[in-house]
Amino acid sequence: MTKSDLRERARDLRLRGWTYDEIRTVSERELFLLGVALYWAEGTKDKPHARRERVVFVNSDPGMVRVFTAWLDLLGVGAERRRYAVMIHETADATAAEQFWGDLVGVDPSAFCKTTVKRHDPRTNRKNRSAGYHGCLSIRILGSADLYRRIEGAWCGIVGAVPISPSRNRT
Repeated sequence: MTKSDLRERARDLRLRGWTYDEIRTVSERELFLLGVALYWAEGTKDKPHARRERVVFVNSDPGMVRVFTAWLDLLGVGAERRRYAVMIHETADATAAEQFWGDLVGVDPSAFCKTTVKRHDPRTNRKNRSAGYHGCLSIRILGSADLYRRIEGAWCGIVGAVPISPSRNRT
């Protein structure tokens, strides 16, 4: 690494630390809004051609999964309604991934639904081959049509509450 690279890395770390310190805590309202936005970005959505008013969230980022499960706790979605499954490439360690996600969400991996293994396509060059690769965790909520409608309504409320910037109205 060059001195310039080291200076840039130090600056990046300072900015991350400052930003981290700015957050400190998250209120219940903030967690609610975060959860709705996370779901709308990463969860399954109902479509006119594919009616699926159910809550299914899939992600590979442990932080996003932690926030999402905290959000489910906030909404009172009990453990008995949650179903977990790992989705992972066949060249990775599925057993280790199941243990990793089980530890993260506090569930014994033996309670997980069947792991989905993605077959390797030799024409692609996968970059996620490190020991830190754990695939994705799928979280499906049983009996979640009403919860899905609440999420959709909250998302529409968030979008409606955001003012349109005057600079975007210029022609």
